[in-house]
Amino acid sequence: MAKESDTEELARRAAAGDSLALDALLAAIGPRVLEQCGRFLPCRQDAEEAAQDALLQVARHIQRFEGRSLFSTWLHTVVANCARQTYRSLRRRAAERPSTLLPVEVADPRTTSVIAGSRLDLLDALDRLEAHRPELATALVLRDLCQLDYQEIAGQLGIPIGTLKSRIHHARRYVREALGGS
Repeated sequence: MAKESDTEELARRAAAGDSLALDALLAAIGPRVLEQCGRFLPCRQDAEEAAQDALLQVARHIQRFEGRSLFSTWLHTVVANCARQTYRSLRRRAAERPSTLLPVEVADPRTTSVIAGSRLDLLDALDRLEAHRPELATALVLRDLCQLDYQEIAGQLGIPIGTLKSRIHHARRYVREALGGS
């Protein structure tokens, strides 16, 4: 994978309209995007679908990257949004699927990953949080799932660090309660 400084330079050039730089950028970030999507989605095929969507979004909207923050921070936001949108789409498709066509299979707890189930519960909780307080959900996703530092997130969101920490605190409390914790 390309060094971070190389990726940042490719992103600046691609945002300025350099199509060769865009091709090189997409090739360089592809594995990292897939890995990040895998943090959200437990099934590899779903993560691959989200990664393809994220790369497509980068290609379509690279000119929106203004360089005010690191490209990696901008990319985390794109990836998080695509992964969460893929999850919503999968959930919607499953709900729309007629139950007469496919028998409903109850998951066997001996073979179902606790981690995978926990991730899906977390995505559901994040969806509920986003419906009520989107600014809290964004801060939490960037900090806890994308693992960005406070300074990067505050810069990306254009808010003071104290405000960011408060949003993350409230978001964690909401998610903890939604997941049945105390």
